[in-house]
Amino acid sequence: MTMDEYLTLLGGIPMDSEPSDSLQGIPAPKKKRSSAYSRRYKANFKKVASQFKMKSGKWKKNGFKSAVKLAHKMSKK
Repeated sequence: MTMDEYLTLLGGIPMDSEPSDSLQGIPAPKKKRSSAYSRRYKANFKKVASQFKMKSGKWKKNGFKSAVKLAHKMSKK
């Protein structure tokens, strides 16, 4: 059995057609918007996160919660 026959049995696309034909009807995903606050928060969270992590890279107890709280506080200014 050839690959074309096998795909025809499965109801797939024949080998000689391009894969872009099947993707024509799918719209591209929308680009997410980010506010000025979310950009500030992201930068502040990255600065603060290392203070609340252990040497192994795992979060300390309540570390993530504390990092989020501090980053929000820094971002308000």
